Amino acid sequence: MFEKVNCAHPDKLADRIGGAIVDLAYTKQENPKVAGEILLGHGKCTITIESSVKFNKKEIKQIVNRIAGKVKLDLLVVPQDTHLAENQSKEVRCGDNGIFKGVPLTLEEKKLCKFARGIYDAFPSDGKYILTKNKLIVCQSNANSKDLEYICKGFKKEVIINPLGDWTGGSNVDCGCCNRKLGSDMAQSVTGGGLHFKDLSKADVSVNIYCYQEAQRTGKVIEGVCAIGDTEVQIIIHDKNRLRKKFVPYNKIVEYARNYIKEIGGFEKFAEWGLC
Repeated sequence: MFEKVNCAHPDKLADRIGGAIVDLAYTKQENPKVAGEILLGHGKCTITIESSVKFNKKEIKQIVNRIAGKVKLDLLVVPQDTHLAENQSKEVRCGDNGIFKGVPLTLEEKKLCKFARGIYDAFPSDGKYILTKNKLIVCQSNANSKDLEYICKGFKKEVIINPLGDWTGGSNVDCGCCNRKLGSDMAQSVTGGGLHFKDLSKADVSVNIYCYQEAQRTGKVIEGVCAIGDTEVQIIIHDKNRLRKKFVPYNKIVEYARNYIKEIGGFEKFAEWGLC
């Protein structure tokens, strides 16, 4: 099974706000340290940020209003913990603990990812799509069910459209929370932490990107494990009936992830659809 949500889902709105704030941080410092949490719903957006960067409320509010509309902002910004800051003061070291697994997408999962983007192009509002062995369930707000039936003709399995009837969706129907849609972001891949609202020094960002992208490139399951302060990441490659292990310098993984983020257009773009 695979659940995919589009970039107007309330949880993805929260991810996108976080991504835009990280993009902003990178305009202020070359290698900022930033991590935060976001809760969005019913006219209010609550944001807590731990950062080496100074933000002002006006620039954060502009981001929130652009992505989530006119909502009230409750903002708390605090400095990064001194111990965490010291860990990164002299060289690129792992910024958190984590276990990671990148898994190649199946043909069906690739099809659903493409399908989700196609529906969003036609109906740019809150949507969720669930693929099982026997059926496709489409929940798309602000869309005529007959129009959706036409779009879904390409799936050769039972299609269930808006089982609760036509609906409006959005953050006044369902609250949004940052990093709550990791299944949508990663399919069968596994992470010990969220992808979004964090800088590149965090393994949750960089090692996840590395393992996932290498899994797609090689067609093999790629695992990684690291701890705060590590300068290398243990990478385990599932190669047919044996495991191959190697150590990759953490700074190389960070640069790998940096290039990926640049290629797709930034952290906000990364947050729109996740890794798949």
